[in-house]
Amino acid sequence: MALLALGINHKTASVEVRERVAFAPEQMADALRQACEQASLQEVSILSTCNRTELYCSTSLPGTRALLEWLGRYHNLTLEALEQCSYVHWDDEAARHMMRVASGLDSLVLGEPQILGQLKSAHAVSQDQGVLGSELGRLFQQTFSVAKKVRTDTAIGENPVSVAYAAVSLAQHIFTDLSESRALLIGAGETIELVARHLANAGVKHMTVANRTLDRAVALAQEFDGEAILLGDIPAALPTADIVIASTASQLPLLGKGAVETALKKRKHKPIFMVDIAVPRDIEPQVAELDDVYLYTVDDLREVIEENQRSRQSAAREAEEIIEVGVHEFMRQLRSLAAVDTVTNLRGQAEAIRDAELEKALQQLNKGKDAAGVLEQLARGITNKMLHHPTIQLRKASAEGRTDMIGLVSELYQLSNDDKNA
Repeated sequence: MALLALGINHKTASVEVRERVAFAPEQMADALRQACEQASLQEVSILSTCNRTELYCSTSLPGTRALLEWLGRYHNLTLEALEQCSYVHWDDEAARHMMRVASGLDSLVLGEPQILGQLKSAHAVSQDQGVLGSELGRLFQQTFSVAKKVRTDTAIGENPVSVAYAAVSLAQHIFTDLSESRALLIGAGETIELVARHLANAGVKHMTVANRTLDRAVALAQEFDGEAILLGDIPAALPTADIVIASTASQLPLLGKGAVETALKKRKHKPIFMVDIAVPRDIEPQVAELDDVYLYTVDDLREVIEENQRSRQSAAREAEEIIEVGVHEFMRQLRSLAAVDTVTNLRGQAEAIRDAELEKALQQLNKGKDAAGVLEQLARGITNKMLHHPTIQLRKASAEGRTDMIGLVSELYQLSNDDKNA
């Protein structure tokens, strides 16, 4: 059995491709089941965020073709297209990759904390669906432990560097005074919550939160003395919004060119700054064609983010060292697990020999045979049967010059030349 990490992320694919391979939360259960059945996986977990879609698997197949073919069928993409933008890691490299992802070292924003929570959610879904076994389960637990150590022992997360922070930072470059700006936030998840906090810290006093469910929008809006609306009310709120930041799990755009065009007319073409953090996108790309609209996607935030993450480079080097220790420990655990079946079989064989010889001895005693002779025969029978196959294999190994096997047996049984004279 081998561990496999296969993925597509912001380094290998554009947002147009990433949104096509993204999995919506409601798709996860079906996708996990299909992946196991159609790609011959023993264990699987899927991580799908705005910047990456990754599959962590335990598989007996030697390659990735079956998994890529399934992924292509599921998202209506060709095998060739997926091969061009995907990456693959096996065994210790797969473990290292997952730990780097969980620690924020592989993120668009170096050290961002949200990815760990998303990975924990992926773990929970796989566990609920019964597609998480001992191998992948152990990897997740070791990964969470390593990521926690990275957070507590390094300064990787001290400076406010995130997609949410970058979006607000970009707004500050466009608006000289954010205190007079009104913000419309589409979505009410963790990313939008971070956006709201950064906007409030930057001086924004008027915020409207639009969400599919009003309760969640109200809960978030109340924290910032804002207003809560439903997604259907966005066109009415748009004309008063100077800043629009969207991040939902919708599979289709929520804001189209027509609605924005209407809003601009009501604003007398006063500019609107928009950031679409979602993948798939919440705002139609055609909106960028309109005059007086500044539309940015997660890919456009890269320059802002790269400037801010330089301060985390030193902490990242420390984190890499922690991860190396974590990978080494996990692989040690995995190798020890590999011996469990062998030890179990060895013990079972020894017990079967013991039971068979004991049964013979009891039959001899019942017939009135001498007890001392029976015990001697019992001991000799167990010894001969236990050593029969190992002796044959050792002679064969010696004839073939395989001194490594002979040395291994000596180590296993702690044999030495002195034993001959003991």
